[in-house]
Amino acid sequence: MELTPQLIASLIDGKVEGDGNVRLTGFAKIEEAAPGYVTFIANPKYSHYIYETEASAVLVSDDFVTERPVSPVLIRVKDPYVALADLMNAMESTRPRPQGIEQPCFIAEGVVVPDDAYIGAFAYIGKGVHLGKGVKVYPQSYIGENVTIGDGSVIRAGVRIYQDCVIGKGCIIHSGAVIGADGFGFAPRPDGTYEKIPQIGNVVIDDDVEIGANTTVDRATFGSTRIGKGTKLDNLIQVAHNVEIGTGNVFAAQVGVAGSTKIGDFNQVGGQVGFAGHIHVGNMNQFGAQSGIPNNVGDGNRLIGYPAVGLRQFAKTQVYLKRLGELFENTK
Repeated sequence: MELTPQLIASLIDGKVEGDGNVRLTGFAKIEEAAPGYVTFIANPKYSHYIYETEASAVLVSDDFVTERPVSPVLIRVKDPYVALADLMNAMESTRPRPQGIEQPCFIAEGVVVPDDAYIGAFAYIGKGVHLGKGVKVYPQSYIGENVTIGDGSVIRAGVRIYQDCVIGKGCIIHSGAVIGADGFGFAPRPDGTYEKIPQIGNVVIDDDVEIGANTTVDRATFGSTRIGKGTKLDNLIQVAHNVEIGTGNVFAAQVGVAGSTKIGDFNQVGGQVGFAGHIHVGNMNQFGAQSGIPNNVGDGNRLIGYPAVGLRQFAKTQVYLKRLGELFENTK
């Protein structure tokens, strides 16, 4: 698909300033873009690159102001970052999609594979699996017995989905993810050994969830571990048994959520945040990277540190810590 600024503007409801017929061949960061590339400015701190970039076109906000003439064509949009995502999705949708059943693979007797689905080589599809329309199961994936995968979901290479789990529509599960492994449940014996507690529940993942590479979501002891609609989990995240995560959350890499914790809607969680078990977290919270959350949290907080405190309190504490040496010397 050959792009021009005018075509891009028509796809993302933008307005062109400059030559709308310049031929565009790809995307790049503004500081690295070569002629023929499209880039964007969403953060004002990168604005100075507009005068240096070799890009042929730049997505900018409607209120972006240039201090002197610029060489690239400007495409003005309401939100450059969202517009870039919409544009790249439009481009991605034009790529050919794999379809059909590759061999060798195993598909249990009685499993119906829709005509527009894709099953990659060396995939395993167990008994009682239900595959929705347009499902893509890439090579070397394992889909256990009685798993349901909704319309349009993509299971990337090497994913493992254990028995009885439910994947909604439009989900993406990336390579190495494990859905439905046993929760970490062991009963201590008097002799100091541990008796494994059978994990007989499942995992239910709602529509439009994305789960990153090597992330693990454990099955419930009984009942379901749940990931709500539109939630996005980065790589290398651990979600323990019987956890419930609501709608529209975003978790950065290496977050850990201990068992039976319930997290509400539209929370933003930085990398390496740890949630203790059996706590309740509300809605619309922001958690800074490496924060520890040992207790219940309400709605609309901005927390950081261990144990996590309000952002302003954390900043004050850091100032005091930096002055501890000076204060100690003054007390001698």
